[in-house]
Amino acid sequence: MEERDADEVVRMSLLVWAPVFASFELVLGSAIYRRIYPDWEASQRAAVTAVCLDTESIEVWVATVGEPVAGFIAIGMDQTSRAGEVEPLAVQLGHQGRGIGTALNTFALARMREAGMRLAVAGTGGDPGHAPGRRSYENAGYTGLPMVRYYRDL
Repeated sequence: MEERDADEVVRMSLLVWAPVFASFELVLGSAIYRRIYPDWEASQRAAVTAVCLDTESIEVWVATVGEPVAGFIAIGMDQTSRAGEVEPLAVQLGHQGRGIGTALNTFALARMREAGMRLAVAGTGGDPGHAPGRRSYENAGYTGLPMVRYYRDL
C-alpha cells in the first residue's frame, strides 16, 4: 500500500463491512447490537486508519483490478512468537468470489514465511456476513477452530 491508497482502503473497507455489521444486528438483535456497536462506522474507520498508518509493525498490501483498490490485507508479525497475523482483510463487493482474497492471503503467507514466521493466524466471524472471509481463509489453507461468543441483553 502506498500512502495515497489509505483513504481508498478505509472507504472500501466501510462499504465491504456494512453487510457484516447488518448481519451482526440480525444475529444479535437490535438491543444487543446497539450496545456493542453504537457507531460501527466510526470505530471501523479509526481501526483501519490506524492499521494503514502503523507502518512500523503492520504491512498493508493492496490488490488492484481496474480500480485503485480491489482489496487489501494487513499483516502483523511478532518476531518473539514467530507468528504472523492477518489484521484485516477485505475485498470490494463487486470483486468477491474471484479469488482476490485467496491471492491476498497467499501473498501474505509468503511474506510471513520470508520474515521467519512459523505460524499464521487469522480471525473472522461465524455469522453469514463473514462467509466470504471464511471462504478466503479456507481456500488459502487455514484450519478453522469454531468458537462461540455469547451475548445476553440485561
